[in-house]
Amino acid sequence: MPELPEVETIRYNLSHDSANSKSLIGKTVQNAVIIWTRSLIEPPAHEFELRIIGQIINEIGRRGKYLVIRLTTDFLIFHLGMSGDLIVEASTAPIAKHHRLFLEFPGNHRLAFNDPRKFGRVWLVKNQLDILASLGPEPLDPNFTTDDFHKIIVSHQRQLKPLLMDQKVLAGLGNIYTDEALHLAHLHPLRHSHQLTRDESGRLWKSIRLVLEEGILHNGSSIDWVFRGGDFQNKFRVYQRTGEPCPDCNTPVIKITVGQRGTHYCPVCQPL
Repeated sequence: MPELPEVETIRYNLSHDSANSKSLIGKTVQNAVIIWTRSLIEPPAHEFELRIIGQIINEIGRRGKYLVIRLTTDFLIFHLGMSGDLIVEASTAPIAKHHRLFLEFPGNHRLAFNDPRKFGRVWLVKNQLDILASLGPEPLDPNFTTDDFHKIIVSHQRQLKPLLMDQKVLAGLGNIYTDEALHLAHLHPLRHSHQLTRDESGRLWKSIRLVLEEGILHNGSSIDWVFRGGDFQNKFRVYQRTGEPCPDCNTPVIKITVGQRGTHYCPVCQPL
């Protein structure tokens, strides 16, 4: 699933000119086509297609794992699900097999939402808080301090892995970056959050920020066909490295299941 670094990479690419595409900022939606109506949560497809035409893209932002496009009068919000991606391509290009909707702009180009597994979701709303209000703090927010994080962590009596992946607690972390941050902080994924000392929670706060920043620096992680272009998978400490040596102590990495999610850790560096 695309996590914070992958979504941030997409946000940046859609907002800036590159060798492969032009920024969408300032572009006017000329046409809209819904191919897979179940991707669209609201409004109904016919209303979406009529309402979005003529609106200008003023800003492309991100909140947790959500991509948030501020239009003239509405917010267009994407959650990429397990396999979603947003692709700028020529309007004359063949419609790819897994395209679920697309927006066309003047100058022969379009923004396509491609989602092979069909778990991605799209909203067109007047108020972004209708969708995003329940999200927890942004881990990279400069105003989100170690004290803030410690208060949140110790206020719950939950295992660290599922707690950190709860978007209502902290926005943006998924399976990959949670495993990486816990290893960097030398904390076991099954540790109970309320037991963490202030030093341990501070170490985890720092580790979360470090792995997310490094993920963004490397344009996210490309695993199979789920996300394109990143190379952070070459920097993984433990994720998907079962049986390989821990980068800190050379002990083989172990994989267990936590909350129905594959979880990777070092039994020596991350004792329970």
